[in-house]
Amino acid sequence: MIKVLIIDDSALVRKLLAGMLSDASEFQVETARNGAEGLERLHAFRPNVVTLDVHMPQMNGFMCLDRIMLERPTPVVMVSSVTSQSADETLQALRLGAFDFVAKPSGTLSLRVDQMKDDLLDKIRTAAVSGIKPTLRLQERIRHRIGQTLPTSPYPAPIASKKPIVKTGVNGLVLIGVSTGGPPALEAVVGALPASFSWPILIAQHMPESFTGALAKRLNSLSAIEIVEVTRPTEVVPGVAYIARGGADMILSRRGGVVFAMNVPSQVDYPWHPSADRLVRSAMEQIPPSDLIGILMTGMGNDGASAMKLLHERGGTTIAEAEETAVVWGMPGELVKGGGADWILPLPEIARQLMKVVPCL
Repeated sequence: MIKVLIIDDSALVRKLLAGMLSDASEFQVETARNGAEGLERLHAFRPNVVTLDVHMPQMNGFMCLDRIMLERPTPVVMVSSVTSQSADETLQALRLGAFDFVAKPSGTLSLRVDQMKDDLLDKIRTAAVSGIKPTLRLQERIRHRIGQTLPTSPYPAPIASKKPIVKTGVNGLVLIGVSTGGPPALEAVVGALPASFSWPILIAQHMPESFTGALAKRLNSLSAIEIVEVTRPTEVVPGVAYIARGGADMILSRRGGVVFAMNVPSQVDYPWHPSADRLVRSAMEQIPPSDLIGILMTGMGNDGASAMKLLHERGGTTIAEAEETAVVWGMPGELVKGGGADWILPLPEIARQLMKVVPCL
């Protein structure tokens, strides 16, 4: 039995979410009307998973999430509207330790619940199995328990300026596939690379269309390299990371010898979007596999595993995030199980390995 606590100030949302879960016999559900009431139920009910809204009276979702992570760490699935403002809020929640998020459908919620039901149930089930990594915000949890003052922010300070990069031809590419737990993982990898890093990086992060722009903006503020969202055909140049726009897939093409990244409509052959599988296969059509590095990090499912195994077999280099640091060891785990990973590395080691393999400008 999976115990789920729903925290939301809307009686309609609580009823709808509880109704979705009650259709499956494996869930036991309790609800709370705000963050303060949610914290009381957290300790009494001891849920396996919490669903959490952001905008609530008395104690908002951020404050509640922060307290959950410090007092009784529990996987939290944010239930968020798909808007540019909610994208920033959701990314903040993921940095605070939220497991994942589910996008509320647009329009009348009660008429569109089926749009989110499967996604919600899948993520709650995965969160219940995955649990919380023991190292998640460990120092803050210890300080909270002994009454020490917490630091004002556990996150890196924004990068004030970036070193100008001389744009030359593409000698190789780094390809990253990531899903659940991806934004903080991407901060740890691309945020650790120097401005002189000489290969372009292409990133397929599973997210809705309205979220990837906010992710690119956030990562760009924390990184020495430039990070942009691909919104139109864009020339791929060294020292820049390109994030695929949500709701579509990113592929590579050549025009007059110049490599471009571009968005294309999703295909039924690729169930997750932006698709890491499709990105890697596209890259192998334009760049020799020996000049490609594929990285598969935390995420549900197996997107990217088959394509990166093929890349490995054709002479490319592949890295899988180690289970010890992955929020969900689905995608990288499938690559490892299939024998397609050259290295299996914990998150802090991935950027170090990249800097050993890729020359700097």
